[in-house]
Amino acid sequence: MAKQYKLTVEKRESTGKLGSKILRSSKKIPGVYYSYDSSNILFQINESEIRNAIQSQANIFTVQVGGKEQNVVFKSVQYHPVTEKIIHIDLYGVDMSKAISIKIPILFTGTPIGVQSQGGVLITSLNEIEISCLPSNIPDNIEVDISNVELGTNIQVGEIELDEKLTLVTPPDNTIVSVTHAAKEEEPEVLEEEGIEGQEEVEGEAGEDGDSQSEDSDGNKESDNKSADS
Repeated sequence: MAKQYKLTVEKRESTGKLGSKILRSSKKIPGVYYSYDSSNILFQINESEIRNAIQSQANIFTVQVGGKEQNVVFKSVQYHPVTEKIIHIDLYGVDMSKAISIKIPILFTGTPIGVQSQGGVLITSLNEIEISCLPSNIPDNIEVDISNVELGTNIQVGEIELDEKLTLVTPPDNTIVSVTHAAKEEEPEVLEEEGIEGQEEVEGEAGEDGDSQSEDSDGNKESDNKSADS
């Protein structure tokens, strides 16, 4: 049975980048409520409210929208790329009697044989899969035992045993995890000392007539030996 959590949201009047910036400065997050049977509604919600909702690990949320209580799921949550703070959230209204498609995190259990005793490295290709089910049947996660994955083998999405109430949406031939050979470290290329010394000799050798040369302030080369006539 899916966990439920009650959210307190407020209708939002401000729009655009400036409006969103003002909201965030007052510790409120802008969002959009997408209904399955009516128009979309702009809302705002306190940062602390969202944090508490995420920590609750609930799947279904109830909100007061348009004067009545609605069941919703998180459609998307946008984070700031640097601070990782939530900057926008989309809620999607659901009909509890109709199936929806939703992405569920994968919970890996066990240590692969290929890593533990065969010297391989575990490669994780997917951290979540998409399923379809009634909102009340949304699971917290999908458990995948990776203990028997040997070196050179993998687990594909189609190999996961799902509850009969869940329907797989992610393509079954997508790889979830695999165990491969560890990459060999390449030795850094070392410059030959002879080449370096040879270059220094060329840069410091004397001119053809045996005189060393220097450049004046204008970049013209002058001989150190004065002519007999000067």
